[in-house]
Amino acid sequence: MPNVRPSRAKKRTLTFAALGLAPALLAGGLVVGGTDVFSADRVSLSADTPIVLDGHGHGHGRGLGQWGAYGYAKQGWSADRILQHYYGNTAAGKVSTPDVTVSLSEKASVGVHAAAGMRVGTQMVAPGQAVSLSGGTATITNGCGGSVVSTVPATQVDPITPGTNRPDQELLTFCNGGDKYRGSIGVGPGGVYNKLHVDDYVKGVIPKESMPSWGDSGGFEALKAQAVAARSYVLAGLAAGRKMDNTQASQMYHGASGEDPRTNRAADATAGQIRMLNGKPALTEFSASTGGYTAGGLFPAVRDDGDAIAPAHSWTATVSASSVASAFGVGSLKSFEVIEANGLGQGSGRVIKVRVVGTGGTVEASGNDARVKLQLKSDWFSVKGQKSMPKIVKPPVGPDAPGGGGLLDLSPLNALLSQVAPGLAVVGLPDVTGLIGQVTPVVEQMIAEGMKELGTKQVSMERSDNSQGSTGTVAKPELLTDGKGMPGLVQVLENGVLYFSPATGAHALMGQALTDFLNAGGLAKLGFPTQDGLG
Repeated sequence: MPNVRPSRAKKRTLTFAALGLAPALLAGGLVVGGTDVFSADRVSLSADTPIVLDGHGHGHGRGLGQWGAYGYAKQGWSADRILQHYYGNTAAGKVSTPDVTVSLSEKASVGVHAAAGMRVGTQMVAPGQAVSLSGGTATITNGCGGSVVSTVPATQVDPITPGTNRPDQELLTFCNGGDKYRGSIGVGPGGVYNKLHVDDYVKGVIPKESMPSWGDSGGFEALKAQAVAARSYVLAGLAAGRKMDNTQASQMYHGASGEDPRTNRAADATAGQIRMLNGKPALTEFSASTGGYTAGGLFPAVRDDGDAIAPAHSWTATVSASSVASAFGVGSLKSFEVIEANGLGQGSGRVIKVRVVGTGGTVEASGNDARVKLQLKSDWFSVKGQKSMPKIVKPPVGPDAPGGGGLLDLSPLNALLSQVAPGLAVVGLPDVTGLIGQVTPVVEQMIAEGMKELGTKQVSMERSDNSQGSTGTVAKPELLTDGKGMPGLVQVLENGVLYFSPATGAHALMGQALTDFLNAGGLAKLGFPTQDGLG
């Protein structure tokens, strides 16, 4: 880059947002040290202006994205490939404990019949008869509400023939409403329940959690992936002592009445298949749309290109200032901003933390709290007009994530270590606590050196005869990485930018030199500058 003499052009005020810069992440998102060097001045929103949020996705975004699975299936991906992508640290497994018990939350009592008959304990119930359960007693009647035939001590009614995939005439049917269920129906301390084989259970889940029509439009492998995820999820939940019901609190489940032939084929095609984590069924969460990147958590975050076809892939919501203030209880709203995000995907990624300031106080809340309180589709949103950049704290990322390659991308950290601590490197999946203790002094050393050199560079520019006048500080230095993973410091001035990395030292870019640098791709493509450009 040429080192040309500066012109006397009018100064321009720059910001990190204008330069397209995002805070750096070390060791796959590990933020170390307690220095304030990462902070930047923030611009508050006007309290009387409606707040516009640009968002992505629908739901929590953890694990499988249903629309993304459909998109990948249409691209030719198999169910196994889809599952490996979303649940990257799991392995294929088989069911070992097949029976599941699910609470039927909307049922207050049991009165059932079956065309082929039923069983209560050791007693057979003839076709045409019904059974009601109350207080530990099963009452057999001639039809629903008919005359009493007999009573039997029992809390559960069983189908006439045990086993999976039984024909329609053997299914237990509620007298009130006609809902049909595979397996047994009973009453316990937690209310009415359905006990059945997990393969039968999955048939009542898939059509309520996915779209059966996908099976007719190139998405059958997505339905198969959904079957495996639903099977794993319920088994993991029960193994952990959770009460599994038939609502969104667990999984939507409407029994045999909610089944569809297309999703039944997907359940049969994957019979007994689950995902395993640490030798146990994995709690395979899923949501409608990830927005293009999963949220991470139990499973590594990965890019979700299949989600591009999702109706909620991108969305916009307008929320009034009074609604925000009321939701968070802060009086009249002064400002609402995203202060932490995960940095994955478009913009700053999913929101980790927001700050709400009002006349009645300040509240900091999680992105999920904001999603719930403001009734947003997801916690992946940005505040239109917000000038400050949120602090970025990445979760562990999977191998399909940019710069990934494992649960932690260690290349930026090792690039730093190679410059300021030769011979020290991190490999594999380190202990986080030990890693923080090892890395913090290294990062602090780099920051101290960088701050000193940036200060020296700024003073020398202001003393130079060729100076454009006072450089003026727009923002405090930010810790960033370039496209090669090299960390360094970047400080935006009124009329230019100062760059520092351990490998290149401190350099200033101003005027046309800065414009040329940014137009050519900036840090992401060119890396940290190796010489000044002052015009």
